Amino acid sequence: MTSTAQVLAEATTIRLLWLDLTRKCQLTCSHCYNESGPEGRHGTMTREAWISVLDQAAGCGVTDVQFIGGEPTMHPDFAELVDHALTIGLRVEVYSNLVHVPPKRWELFQRDGLSLATSYYSAKAEEHDARTGRRSHDRTRANIHKAVQLGIPLRAGIVADSGQQIAEARRDLESLGVKRIGADRVREFGRASSTPKPDVAGLCGGCGDGRAVIDPTGTVAPCVFSTWMGVGNVHDASLASILSGPAFSEAVDSLRADWGKKDKDNDQGQNQPCHPDCVPKNPCDPRCAPNDACRPGAPLSECRPKN
Repeated sequence: MTSTAQVLAEATTIRLLWLDLTRKCQLTCSHCYNESGPEGRHGTMTREAWISVLDQAAGCGVTDVQFIGGEPTMHPDFAELVDHALTIGLRVEVYSNLVHVPPKRWELFQRDGLSLATSYYSAKAEEHDARTGRRSHDRTRANIHKAVQLGIPLRAGIVADSGQQIAEARRDLESLGVKRIGADRVREFGRASSTPKPDVAGLCGGCGDGRAVIDPTGTVAPCVFSTWMGVGNVHDASLASILSGPAFSEAVDSLRADWGKKDKDNDQGQNQPCHPDCVPKNPCDPRCAPNDACRPGAPLSECRPKN
């Protein structure tokens, strides 16, 4: 068992952790980077394991956690894990499709220190539903509106195929009172991939830059899109030792080298990772949120390139 002193001695530069709770989701989005859906599972991470991860995260310098999936609210221990994260002083963002929000969940979402994020694909129900594989538009839209009415901090990310769709979706979200809105292209991972091997060209170049992800099996990786480069498992080692270890650094260096070569080969020049000065004390700060750079369907940060 890792002692608190050991964990604190291994403080890391990671400030944001994505906690990928589950592969279970009501939707089967055509672009889902980890191929979640109704048949998805919660993995090998138990309630106790996730609690331990949260405690270790708070102890080694992490300030923000984002609960993702799949649909994180479908995990049986979701509410307890969020409560624990808030209780120990972590800032929490829940990335939900907002298809189903029972009354008790709204109470949780109104806790201090918690914010919501969601994806929105079109102002037109048929286009949104075609992307999610289910009639979800009306429910998601209604719950976005309710979150705004309740004063819950909310941001929405538009993933669309054209500038017109993005503009229409943005106007629709603004009519609901959403202030933090961004857009991103579909990144070719998971169901959106046309090749069996992940292509680093689809990354933003900022993997591991102040952030990391833990998946439902306990595997740690530099970001949600580069999970094929697992650098350790919290079942076997302390979180701090993994985040500050050589495997993590080597994976990040390798990804950046490959990504940089792709960028040079394509002679694009515009795809540069966030400047180190852009990494704020609060990675969820809307003025410059580097955690947005690699997140599926997330809004663009002001310090990231327009890919």
